[in-house]
Amino acid sequence: MLAASEDEEQIIARVAAIDIGKAELVCCVRLPGPGGSRRRLQEVSTHSTMTGSLAELANHLVELGIERVVMEATSDYWKPVFYLLEAHGLQPWLVNTRDVKHLPGRPKTDVLDAVWLCKVAERQMLRPSFVPPHPVRQLRDLTRYRADLVGERTAEKNRVEKLLEDACIKLSVVASDIFGVSGRDMMAALIAGERNPKVLAQLARSRMRTKITQLEEAFTGHFDDHHAFLLKKMLARIDGIDADIAAVDERIEAQLAPFAQAAERLDDIPGIGPVAAAAIIAEVGTDMSRFPTAGHLSSWAKFSPGIKSSAGKTKGSGNTGHGNRYLARVLGEAAAGAGKTNTFLGERYRRIARRRGKKRAIVAVGRPILVIVWQILNNPDALFHDLGANHFSRRLNPDAAKHAHVHQLEALGYTVTLTRAA
Repeated sequence: MLAASEDEEQIIARVAAIDIGKAELVCCVRLPGPGGSRRRLQEVSTHSTMTGSLAELANHLVELGIERVVMEATSDYWKPVFYLLEAHGLQPWLVNTRDVKHLPGRPKTDVLDAVWLCKVAERQMLRPSFVPPHPVRQLRDLTRYRADLVGERTAEKNRVEKLLEDACIKLSVVASDIFGVSGRDMMAALIAGERNPKVLAQLARSRMRTKITQLEEAFTGHFDDHHAFLLKKMLARIDGIDADIAAVDERIEAQLAPFAQAAERLDDIPGIGPVAAAAIIAEVGTDMSRFPTAGHLSSWAKFSPGIKSSAGKTKGSGNTGHGNRYLARVLGEAAAGAGKTNTFLGERYRRIARRRGKKRAIVAVGRPILVIVWQILNNPDALFHDLGANHFSRRLNPDAAKHAHVHQLEALGYTVTLTRAA
């Protein structure tokens, strides 16, 4: 039997939406109509993105008593608008562009986009993106810049190796790290004009001195002044990036001071060191009220499999999707590092890698690492406790394991007799 239902539409009374561009923005404001009528008042205006014009817009929105300001995440152009509105005491929301896509077949202009965004926002059909507070944003700028510098240094090192290959110098075949002390001395000698393979090989230190003969063969090439010029510039660039990374590290340490206790507790997790702990705090912050559960954090970071089901059938590959690439990089490195330890996470990584491969193992271990991070940050008194590498074997039923092994041997044609060890 059908029952009557009365659904009352929940509309935000005073709402504004902003369509942001580089030079200007369009703001749509919707307010309650006069006399308590159901009609809405609407105002659409265009403003410059210069600070003075933005301040005037913010003051105007404050005078109108706007309860919520919604804007799309358009490149980095949203940042000055968001921060200025936030400083004026408003409640700006940054929303994902995919959530507010315009209906197909309708004209698209900046004004129409702002009106559409405002109508969707007033009906509470949007969810805000995570924007950390100011101290965490500053830390995030530093950690992301450090990650970019490390990437540039790696690219420059690859260029050095390609240049040596072009000169038929096979140093990378003999030395595991051509940028160690021995490798840098040898490359400095090449730049200075030394071409004798025996002299270059004698610059090897410690364990590399066992490879003198191989080094002599590796330095038999056609390294000339052209290669020396390029190599000098590349090494100078690498040294400059190293100095920049060291300076950024000092700045990160100073900016991380208010979160030092949380960073120390994250450092206890296998695979996570001081650099990774700082990067994780920079990406997710320390206030876990934004993520009600560890599952919410994992879903936001795209470390949970996507679910696509229709007509009782599960479709798709179950891939996680693309989330925060800086956080994903840190979690991937932490998972790979944990896989080399004799811990619960290390054993979990190895078990999955054997069956499903290393890439799936990284995601499968990255998620529990993120769950541990949430538990530690959500509870200031929580400390990491390792379950141990034998956690899986301790949970196995000995009789079931014994029966399975015996059955496998009997299937191969053996007669099995078990005798308990002393």
